[in-house]
Amino acid sequence: MESGFVILDHPSDLGIEARGASLSEAFCEAAKGMMSLIVDSTTAGSEERRVIRLEGADSEHLLVKWLSEILYLYDGERVVPEHFIIEKLTTTRLAGEIRGTILSSAVHSAKLDVKAVTYHQLEIVSNSREHIVRVYLDI
Repeated sequence: MESGFVILDHPSDLGIEARGASLSEAFCEAAKGMMSLIVDSTTAGSEERRVIRLEGADSEHLLVKWLSEILYLYDGERVVPEHFIIEKLTTTRLAGEIRGTILSSAVHSAKLDVKAVTYHQLEIVSNSREHIVRVYLDI
């Protein structure tokens, strides 16, 4: 099983299908996929760190909250998240850290404006070999 992500076509949104050996890894790959759509970064920094603690009704809700938090860091705090660490993930709780750099036009090139993470066709599939998450973004 190989981890990673692919971008999915949709008439009005863009989707991400992310895979990992664990659900945490799939969540992190989804975050990488989302950021790959938003900004082109020529560096990989980690001087900005944010501790993330989330609660949700289920894993799907946590995925949306996780990606929404990352989107907020970019839009609201002008931090370009580049490293994603999930220390603990249960069906209702996520604890981790996001590291990145301050947004700079000299270093980062904006690509797409992602407005929101949606619940449209949201799916998490897990088996003994891999975990797959599919999520669509409103652009």
